[in-house]
Amino acid sequence: MEVFARRNWSAELIVCDNNSTDRTAAIARESGATVVFEPENQIARARNRGASAATGDWLIFVDADSHPSAELFDDVAATIESGHCLAGGCTVKLEGNHSKANAVTELWNWISRRCRWMAGSFIFCEAEAFRSVDGFSQELFAGEEIELSRRLKKVARKTRRRIVILNRHPLVTSARKVHLYAPREHLWFFVRAIFGGRRVLGSRSACHTWYDGRR
Repeated sequence: MEVFARRNWSAELIVCDNNSTDRTAAIARESGATVVFEPENQIARARNRGASAATGDWLIFVDADSHPSAELFDDVAATIESGHCLAGGCTVKLEGNHSKANAVTELWNWISRRCRWMAGSFIFCEAEAFRSVDGFSQELFAGEEIELSRRLKKVARKTRRRIVILNRHPLVTSARKVHLYAPREHLWFFVRAIFGGRRVLGSRSACHTWYDGRR
């Protein structure tokens, strides 16, 4: 929050408890966060629930297993100050050393910057624009950030602004799925998602690597 305080911006911290089984909610409250609850386990619903409690002009979504740096937040603030940006994200980096997974992550980073698709683990967006497109699609159990990126790009074109993917300070995010799932499981999901589209992404069971409870 110090990055924003230096600019005399007010900020609020909102944590969405999506049926956590540990002390997440209590720790968040002890840290001064506003805690909201979403009873249905779904990424899009959890993010939308958090956004619904926000009162600011801009929203920043950060996944609980990710570690944004002060430098990344500073880049976000500078981008907002420019007045040319409607929404944005950043490149990502996995914790630890995982050669194959890192190669896939670098491929995603290239696609993300080229297509201006925001990684769901870190998204910033003008609140008015986010609400004008009804937020994340609750029909999807995965890929909701790409679908949101596509809708926001239409708004950006109409308002002559941009979707920005920051890359100077990548977001460090958990590599737990590298350990929890075999490469063939990840590959099979992506093949199905590419050919099945919304039929696959709209199925909780098909998106099992996000929802089967492995930790």
